[in-house]
Amino acid sequence: MTDRTIIITGAGSGIGRVTAQLFLDKGWRVGLVGRREAALAETAAGRDGALVLPCDVTDEGDVDAAFARAAAGWGRLDVLFNNAGANVPPRGVDETTLADWRSVIDVNVTGMFLCARAAFRQMRAQTPQGGRIINNGSISAYVPRPGMVAYTVSKHAVTGLTRTLSLEGRPFGIACGQIDIGNALTDMAAAQTKGVTQADGSVRVEPVMDAAEVARAVLHMAGMPEGANVQFMTVMATNMPYIGRG
Repeated sequence: MTDRTIIITGAGSGIGRVTAQLFLDKGWRVGLVGRREAALAETAAGRDGALVLPCDVTDEGDVDAAFARAAAGWGRLDVLFNNAGANVPPRGVDETTLADWRSVIDVNVTGMFLCARAAFRQMRAQTPQGGRIINNGSISAYVPRPGMVAYTVSKHAVTGLTRTLSLEGRPFGIACGQIDIGNALTDMAAAQTKGVTQADGSVRVEPVMDAAEVARAVLHMAGMPEGANVQFMTVMATNMPYIGRG
């Protein structure tokens, strides 16, 4: 059992679950953050080192309490995988409701900020100082899909958060990187296997990849030695229509 510690948000399903299970299998102590306690327990599946932390990432009090509980139990926090995310069905800009907008921005931007702030605070205060924050961005942090205004804006904002954390973390040994994912097969990406709207208005099925490849990439980023950082990494299905999109 290693003494290395990581908190993973959105750990109840998808990329968060697959990544958490890989880290647990590798002997890390893993804090599992998500709204559904039962789903987090399924992720843990009796593995040693799992700490279930039910939490709504959009709730400031919930976030601070979850991170405080982990720090109290472990003594320090080495890594945050800031992974929790949300989306809504595709709609044109003029058809996007304020409720839809807020539901995405609240999780993908405010939730990421609250978790990053809590991790940064702990990493700055602990002895020795330092740690690593890995934000889950997206290919949508670079180019949009049609009908995805809230999601696209949210992921551009994540890039701004990543760069700010990287800058402000320097004096305290806190590194921040971003993993930008394209078409990992999860419930959120299932639509790609049925056909999604392209920039030219056509609808096409897109290639997908195993979400386990994302987990392995996050493990690599988390295991970088002090003084080295993966600033941005894109992991995507090889033939997805990203290069040349539009």
